[in-house]
Amino acid sequence: MNKTVICPGSFDPVTLGHLDIITRAAKMFDRVIVAVLVNSAKTPTFSTEERIELLREAVGGLENVEIVSFKGLLAEYCKKCGVGTIVKGLRAVSDFEYEFQMALANKKLNPELETVFLAADADSTFLSSSMVREIASMGGDISNFVPACVHDRIVERLRK
Repeated sequence: MNKTVICPGSFDPVTLGHLDIITRAAKMFDRVIVAVLVNSAKTPTFSTEERIELLREAVGGLENVEIVSFKGLLAEYCKKCGVGTIVKGLRAVSDFEYEFQMALANKKLNPELETVFLAADADSTFLSSSMVREIASMGGDISNFVPACVHDRIVERLRK
């Protein structure tokens, strides 16, 4: 059986926590679609195209990972792509509460859809894109928080 999953998020910017979940999903499933959410209600730091480019570099060695963008409801996008499983990382109980509600809503919108939760690596349970943006914008060192291959571009953008 060929099992394809979707790993959605804003990835603004990609962190080592994101990369950990994507890498682990790539070991568990045949194909991982990393889906960058295009949300017109938010103004991201990095454009959709930039986030896709950063992700492509970060996952460069993972041949079964594809990076795409999508608009609208994740449940509908999954249906359109013929994907029946979402993979989400959980850092804390607060993540679980939110993600559990989202999983139930997605299941209601698309009854064929399942959500698989992966616990964050202990080293990244505190890590978020917003924390990376804040630390970098204040001149702090984010080298332990983002993939080395994209570090300089993230720093350059966030320190302006």
